[in-house]
Amino acid sequence: MVHLVYCDNKEKVLDKIIRGTKTMIIRGAAGRKIPHSRVFEGETLYFITRGTGKITATANVNNVQNYVKLSDNEIITILEDNQRKLNLSEKEKQRWHKKCLCLVEISDIKEISPLEFDHQSNMDDWLIVDKIEDVVVGTSIPYNYDNSKFK
Repeated sequence: MVHLVYCDNKEKVLDKIIRGTKTMIIRGAAGRKIPHSRVFEGETLYFITRGTGKITATANVNNVQNYVKLSDNEIITILEDNQRKLNLSEKEKQRWHKKCLCLVEISDIKEISPLEFDHQSNMDDWLIVDKIEDVVVGTSIPYNYDNSKFK
């Protein structure tokens, strides 16, 4: 599987990734939400900055940490322990203060020739697809969440 990851433009997430000052992606929610337990070491991530419509970078997944039913203190500790890799602002620390967390460590970050993203109305901020062409203009297929189900 490959993953398409939306990056927050206000926090310049993709810029931090490309500069190498952010080597870990975080997603969190009250319950297990995509990509929790559905992204694995060795898979490829593609990145798009929210609102641009362009997929412009890729990276490999090095390590994944999935957490559930975290206490407030556990959340704070996990964020602090990984801050060097996460490079979160104070606002992001508040945003990701969630009971379920998925931390995805990345490497081999590369900028790529922009791919035109074929956005469909039923898409979340992290997509799991067989190949990136499945969500690129000209080769896309109707998106469903089949690849997002727990195996």
